[in-house]
Amino acid sequence: MLLMEPTLAARALSAATEITTAALSGDDPGAVLGFVVQRAAELAEADLGLVMVRADDGHVSVEAAHGDPDSGLLGLVLPADSAAGRVARGGETVVTADVTTDPRTAPYVPDELRRYGPFAAAPFGSGGRVLGALTVYREQAREPFADVSVDVLTAFAAQAGVVLALAEGANARHRVTLYQERERIARELHDVIVQRLYAAGMQLERVRKRMRKRFAQADGARLGEAIDQLDQTIEEIRGTVRALRSPEPESEPAPATDLAESARGEVRIAGELLGYPPTLELSGEFADIPAERADHIRAALREALSNVVRHSGASETRVTLSRDAEGVHLRVRDNGSGVPQGVATRGLRHLAERAESAGGEFAVNSSPSMGTMVAFDLPL
Repeated sequence: MLLMEPTLAARALSAATEITTAALSGDDPGAVLGFVVQRAAELAEADLGLVMVRADDGHVSVEAAHGDPDSGLLGLVLPADSAAGRVARGGETVVTADVTTDPRTAPYVPDELRRYGPFAAAPFGSGGRVLGALTVYREQAREPFADVSVDVLTAFAAQAGVVLALAEGANARHRVTLYQERERIARELHDVIVQRLYAAGMQLERVRKRMRKRFAQADGARLGEAIDQLDQTIEEIRGTVRALRSPEPESEPAPATDLAESARGEVRIAGELLGYPPTLELSGEFADIPAERADHIRAALREALSNVVRHSGASETRVTLSRDAEGVHLRVRDNGSGVPQGVATRGLRHLAERAESAGGEFAVNSSPSMGTMVAFDLPL
């Protein structure tokens, strides 16, 4: 590399320091790229400077421009076989005295750039991969770029790579932060809002059963519709929770949840509504169950207990939750009258669909003489 004259070297160092400071301070990457190409064009005494970023198919597009005129150049696309495209694909720096006549460049010069002659393009990248090209142009009648100008261009191309690498890092951090906020909202919806709606629906059902004779038929029907609407709202919120939690960043595995504590909460609510505490048996470790799997089990437990409260008339209910090498196994048994014929089984259908989508198994056995048993098995 040729040595720069002291004044030019000092200006280049000062500009590089400014660019690095702006990039590290979190400034808008687009604005910093504009600063990069401006300083490169000024130091190389170019009439136009462009930052071109490579797409997956190899073509390059202008992301930042500096010069007169540069209007209309942002977004300009050059083919993969153009000089900038080849440089951005990992080629060597290209320098020519006339971009419009050199056989390496002439076939690919768009009308917007035909007023220029001297041309130079240097690749920039990050992490071992080339991201694009930094190019400079001079008007047709001017001298070609000297070696020292190409050195300046190469140095500032490296700055462009740093800026884009920092921008990628900032975007990754933003995605992680966004996912964490989505996860927090999902937990609030699932663990607080759904639980309150569920408890409200159970209370309404309990009121309807105890006061059925005092309600006019139309009032009873309206109360039943309100309960159905609560059920539907709960399912819609669960769908929202699933959407919030997917997709998730690859580097951020779904957080674990304490399924045992969740099961105790569900059983406690059901006990308040039944008038007696269901028996809960836990076997295995539940503190590290992935959130998505725990949601499936919790939904199955909630739906099974809801059916006990609404339809069974049971005096005993037993919940068994176990974990072994194959997965998590839930059983909810009651000694009631079974699920009455004609009762809507939308909730049970949802559980069957949930089990199938998660690679698990769901079954329900119900009879007036033996009561009901709900089984929900899920692999981990």
